[in-house]
Amino acid sequence: MSNVETFSSVWDAVADTPGQAANLQARAELMRQIAEIIKANDWKQAEAAEHCGVTQPRINDLLRGRVSRFSLDALVNIATALGRRVHLEIEAA
Repeated sequence: MSNVETFSSVWDAVADTPGQAANLQARAELMRQIAEIIKANDWKQAEAAEHCGVTQPRINDLLRGRVSRFSLDALVNIATALGRRVHLEIEAA
């Protein structure tokens, strides 16, 4: 039998370091929340792009969960354009 490696999260499995995993997780969570705002407002992608201050293809990437195409900085800017404030917490591991 082969040894099976287990991880505490999917981000730990795909990242090389704990820092990268934390960054991926934060970006994915911001993307999820932004997508929820878009859905709650029933915006088409072009409408969402206008509200977010980005292009429609960027919204498409966001809604498809393409985490690698967004930095934390870009996602904070999008959330701010939607009138939201981003709050981060640091917890003990």
